[in-house]
Amino acid sequence: MSTFGKVFRVTTYGESHCKSVGCIVDGCPPGMQLQEADIQVQLSRRRPGQSKLTTPRNEKDLVKIQSGTEFGVTLGTPIGMLVANEDQRPNDYSDMTNYPRPSHADFTYLEKYSVKASSGGGRSSARETIGRVAAGSIAEKYLKEAYGVEIVAFVSAVGDVSIDRDPSNPEFHNLLNTITREQVDAAVPVRCPVESAAKDMIALVEKYKAEQDSIGGVVTCVIRNAPSGLGEPVFDKLEAELAHAMLSIPATKGFEIGSGFSGIKIPGSQHNDPFYKDETTGKFRTRTNNSGGVQGGITNGENIYFSVAFKPPATISQPQETASYDGKDGVLAAKGRHDPNVVPRAVPIVESMASLVLMDALMLQLARSASRERLPKLNGSA
Repeated sequence: MSTFGKVFRVTTYGESHCKSVGCIVDGCPPGMQLQEADIQVQLSRRRPGQSKLTTPRNEKDLVKIQSGTEFGVTLGTPIGMLVANEDQRPNDYSDMTNYPRPSHADFTYLEKYSVKASSGGGRSSARETIGRVAAGSIAEKYLKEAYGVEIVAFVSAVGDVSIDRDPSNPEFHNLLNTITREQVDAAVPVRCPVESAAKDMIALVEKYKAEQDSIGGVVTCVIRNAPSGLGEPVFDKLEAELAHAMLSIPATKGFEIGSGFSGIKIPGSQHNDPFYKDETTGKFRTRTNNSGGVQGGITNGENIYFSVAFKPPATISQPQETASYDGKDGVLAAKGRHDPNVVPRAVPIVESMASLVLMDALMLQLARSASRERLPKLNGSA
C-alpha cells in the first residue's frame, strides 16, 4: 500500500509524469514550528539535475504545504504537501509502450493491476520518494529539536569501489561519530566523504554513463543520539522496521545493520559488545558496537548504523534484447533522462526513511511510557 507508519503515518501519492507528487502526514505533534524552508533542504538534495552524474531532468521540486499548519506552527492535524511535476516528457517513453524494460517494474505492474502508467514507471519511479523525503524532514525536525538526534547518510560504495566498512575498524567508527551532512555534500557529485574513494567512484560512474550503461552502489547511514528503549521485541524490531523502510525505496536490493554479513566471520567472544558504565553520563554503554545500536530489536543508546545496496538503474539507453508484450523478440534502447547511478541522490531518501522509522518508534514508546506513569507506583519502584 502507500501508507507507512503506525502513529506517525505517511501516505504518498503521484506518478512520475502526472501533475504533482506529494504526501499526507498524520500524527505530527502540535506546536512545532514548521515552514516550507524546513522541508525544502532535503528535497533539494534529492532533486534531479544536480550534477553530470545524475539525470538531467530539470525539476525544482519546490514544496507547498497545503494544510496542518497555521502561522508556521503545526496544528496536530494532517499535513498535506505538494510538489509539482514541471519537466514532463511522456513522449520519451513511446518506444516502451510495446516493450517492458528489462528489470524494471513495467511488466510486474501490468501483471498486478492489468493497467500501468504509460510513462516514467508511474509509482515505481523515484519521483514517488519526494513524499517520503518531505515527510521525513518533518520527523527529523522533531527528533532533532526534542532529542538531539542526528541522521547522516553517505555513499560508501559504487560498483567495486568501496570504503572500509569493517565494524572492527576504529577509523570507520570515527567516521560514523563525526561525519556531517556538510562534509557529505562537499563531496558532490558522488557524496562519498573519503576523497580517494570518491575520485574512483566518479570515474567509474562516468565510464558507465559514456557506455550508456549504469552501475549500482551502497549508502551507509548513522543515527546518533537515538534514545534507548525504542523498537518492539518481536515482529516490529527496530532493525526490522529499518529494513522494511529501506527495502521499500526503489532500486534497493540489500540491507545490513551493525556487523551485518561480515559478523558471521568472527566468534561470539569477539562479536559480543561488552557493557560498561559511563562515569560522565551515568549511562550504560558498550565498548564495541557490532550490534549496530540495536539489541533484541530495541535501541541501546549507541550509534545505529546500517547500509543499503542499490542495484544498477534498470533504464539504460544501450540497446537490449527483450520481448514485446505480444511475445515477439525485439530490441529496446530506452530514451529519456535517467541516472547512471542512483546512490548520490538516494542519500537524503535513506535519511528520511530512517527519520520516519525512528519517529514512529519514539511515539509508540512515548505512548507506552505516558500510560504507565498514570498507574500507581509498584512496591519498591522509583
